[in-house]
Amino acid sequence: MNIIENKDKAVNILYKGLEELNITISKEQEEKLFIYYDMLIEKNKVMNLTAITELEEVVVKHFLDSLSVIKAIEGRILNSNIKVIDVGTGAGFPGIPLKIVFPELDITLLDSLNKRLVFLNEVIDELDLHNISTVHGRCEDIGRDIKYREKYNLCVSRAVANLSTLSELCIPFVKTGGWFVSYKAGDSDEEIENAEFAVSKLGGKIKDIVKFNLPNSDLGRTFVIIEKSKETPKGYPRKAGTPLKEPLNKR
Repeated sequence: MNIIENKDKAVNILYKGLEELNITISKEQEEKLFIYYDMLIEKNKVMNLTAITELEEVVVKHFLDSLSVIKAIEGRILNSNIKVIDVGTGAGFPGIPLKIVFPELDITLLDSLNKRLVFLNEVIDELDLHNISTVHGRCEDIGRDIKYREKYNLCVSRAVANLSTLSELCIPFVKTGGWFVSYKAGDSDEEIENAEFAVSKLGGKIKDIVKFNLPNSDLGRTFVIIEKSKETPKGYPRKAGTPLKEPLNKR
C-alpha cells in the first residue's frame, strides 16, 4: 500500500470513528490532526514519545481514543470554554486532539518531562492553537500551587497508574462541581472498586462508569467519571512520589 492509499484508509477510519462518536469536524481540523501525526512521528525518531507509530493505529488508539471522552462528558460541554487540565499528557493525548476538535476548550497540558512540553509547544505553534498552555512539573507540586489547585472544570488523564494514585494526583485540580475523567482499560472493575475510598477522601464521588470498544477496533476502554463534591483536604496531594508508592487505600 502506498502512502496516499494509506492516508486515504486512515482518513476513512477517522471519519467512521467520528461518526460513531457523533462528532463532526472540518477539513481544516482533519488537516491539523494529520500534521500533528507527522510532527509526532518525526520527533519520535529522536525521543520516545509513543510506541504506536502506524498511521491507522494512531488514528484509533490515540486520536479516536482521546476524543471518545465525549461518551463521558456531553458534547455541549466540550463545545464550551470550560477549563480543562490534561495530567501526564505525554505526547499530548488526550489534550491536543481535544483542542483541535473542540477549539473552545481552555486546555492546560501538564507533564513532568520538559522536553515533551517543548515538542507540544512546537505543535501548538504550528497548528496555531489558542487558549492552550503547557506546565512543567510534578502533579504533587503543581496540585498544591494555588494558581492551579481547584481551578479546572474538567481533569482528564490517560496516564498509566492505579486509580487510587491518579485520583490523588488529579482531583486536587478540579473545582467543586467539576469532574475528573480517568481513561482506563476495559477490565478495571477491581481497581475502580479499590479506589472508592481514595476518591471519597479527596472530595470526589464516582458518578458513572462507561465501558465501550474503541471505534473500528475490539479494544475495550473504560471511563471512570468522578464528580468533585467538596474541597480536597489541604494535605493532598502528598509529597512527590508518595501517591505512587503508598496509594490511599482503606486500611
